[in-house]
Amino acid sequence: MKKRLIVLLVSILVMMTACATLTMSKGVPRMTKEELKAMLDSPNLVIVDVRAGTDWAGSDMKIKGAVREDPNDVKSWVDRYAKDRLIILYCA
Repeated sequence: MKKRLIVLLVSILVMMTACATLTMSKGVPRMTKEELKAMLDSPNLVIVDVRAGTDWAGSDMKIKGAVREDPNDVKSWVDRYAKDRLIILYCA
């Protein structure tokens, strides 16, 4: 549980700096879209779309079931998600 919390916090920090930085960082766990597709029916999975509001609103590419959260206000939403669940953050 502590390891997942650390991974979540590190992921959030990276997401807040910029999605471009995230894609180039080697220290952040990643998965392929195929790996994610295989997990979509898992009840222990939470997918959080952290794109900026205008990027999110203007996109027709959204993962079904994902929750949109403001990447600039992590403190207001981070505690909504159980720490024992796998939390996937995405911005593309």
